[in-house]
Amino acid sequence: MDVSKILNSNILDIIFDGRNKNYGAYELRTQYNKRLTRALVITASVALLIMLASFLSSKFDSSNKKGDIVVKELEMADIQQPEEKVEPPPPPPPKPPDPPKIEMAKFTPPKVVKDEEVKPEEEMKEVEKLEDTKIGVSNQEGQKDLGIVAPPVEDKGGVVAAPKVEDDDKVFQKVEIEAQFPGGEGAWTKYISREINRYIDELQEAGKAGTCLVQFIVDRDGNISDVEALTMKGTKLAEICVNAIKKGPKWTPAEQNGRKVKAYRKQPVTFQIQEE
Repeated sequence: MDVSKILNSNILDIIFDGRNKNYGAYELRTQYNKRLTRALVITASVALLIMLASFLSSKFDSSNKKGDIVVKELEMADIQQPEEKVEPPPPPPPKPPDPPKIEMAKFTPPKVVKDEEVKPEEEMKEVEKLEDTKIGVSNQEGQKDLGIVAPPVEDKGGVVAAPKVEDDDKVFQKVEIEAQFPGGEGAWTKYISREINRYIDELQEAGKAGTCLVQFIVDRDGNISDVEALTMKGTKLAEICVNAIKKGPKWTPAEQNGRKVKAYRKQPVTFQIQEE
């Protein structure tokens, strides 16, 4: 290309100077802006048509769905409740008959007066005639007093019954004061620790640590019976604990209401494996 034409030439003419412009690349780059503009216009038109179609479709659907709202009046059916029959109250119990009147004679205090001044109602009656008659404040006709005594009223209270004697063979589950190892908790800890240390190697080999709960009965004399392990059954620790309690000394018995009683006792024993 001539140097004088460079400033007035298109950039594509400069690039394709001396090249085959009929190959196609030159034409594609020349028409690029037109194709881009055409594509944007077509895309915008399609989008606008879609939006317009959607708007018209929604308007059409809403217009078809609109209808007159019909309000129907509902008439409540008159449901008649069955009449409940009101039963008349039961008649009152008959009034108990009045007790029979007992013949009574008016008590007349003795007074010295003339015979003609004595009124008939104040006349003192003979003792023989008053044997079946009660003495009252006025004269009253009625039945003779036959000396009937009312039956004694059953006494439903007021008498304090003697306390029942507790059965000596009864085994208490809960008591006010539980049975104790002689010497207290400190002596028990020392005793069971000595027994465990005798078999410490076997316990370490078994490798089962934990708390064994042993239950047994302590009678009123402190003797031990029915020893059994409630937890960790079949382990070496359970065996040691049961044997230690069986061959151990007598325990201090439990107490209930100030009396020594036969009761259950649960004693826990905890063993921990020592890490080497």
